[in-house]
Amino acid sequence: MPQTTGFTLWLTGMSGAGKSTIATYLGARLRAIGRKAEVLDCDEVAAQLHKELGTTKDDRQLTVRRLGWVAKLLTRNDTIAIAAAVSPYRESRDQVRKEIGRFVEVFVDCPTETLIQRDTKGLYKKALAGELPNFTGVTDPYETPQHAEVVVHSDVESVEISVERVVQALVDVGYLQPAEAKAMMGKRIKPAPVVKGRGAKGKAKAEKASARPRAAAKGKAKAARPAVREAKKASKKARRG
Repeated sequence: MPQTTGFTLWLTGMSGAGKSTIATYLGARLRAIGRKAEVLDCDEVAAQLHKELGTTKDDRQLTVRRLGWVAKLLTRNDTIAIAAAVSPYRESRDQVRKEIGRFVEVFVDCPTETLIQRDTKGLYKKALAGELPNFTGVTDPYETPQHAEVVVHSDVESVEISVERVVQALVDVGYLQPAEAKAMMGKRIKPAPVVKGRGAKGKAKAEKASARPRAAAKGKAKAARPAVREAKKASKKARRG
């Protein structure tokens, strides 16, 4: 039996980080070049997959397992499954990776301070006011990925740049051909060269390049911290009063 051409792209990150925007963009570009692709946005599929589940740790992990099961079915049937889900716990993300096999994790990173400033849905405001228990990043933890194939910084990168990072990773692992990547992005994207004996020096260089947008994000986050602290103090006063 020939190996499937499908794979799973798993976008994880806190609420409002931009996972759905990147997932939708990727799905449209992949379909435009003739690849079968389905976007599984956790919020949109909730009514069918996990409408009875809450926000406890066990419920959140079960949500991820169910979404992963759908992604696995699509992957083994020559479809690219693009899952966009907060999926805050490493254990459940790693389990899905193990079960699917052809799996690329994308960490959509964005400082909490920036997410609070954006807060288009008002969720962080409610969480800070104590109205949303178990809210990831405020009253519940988010466990950042340790081995994500791609890290994008949505507060300092455009969607186009973030998508290009993902496409580069897909070419590097062989899930996309360079010609397909060029058709998607309108520019040539070659596989990253494999250097023998790259060792610590090469790894340090790659990490340094990856850290540039993160450093810019940290600078912006640091500037916003006083306002965030004041918001939290006001929230506590309101609950006590």
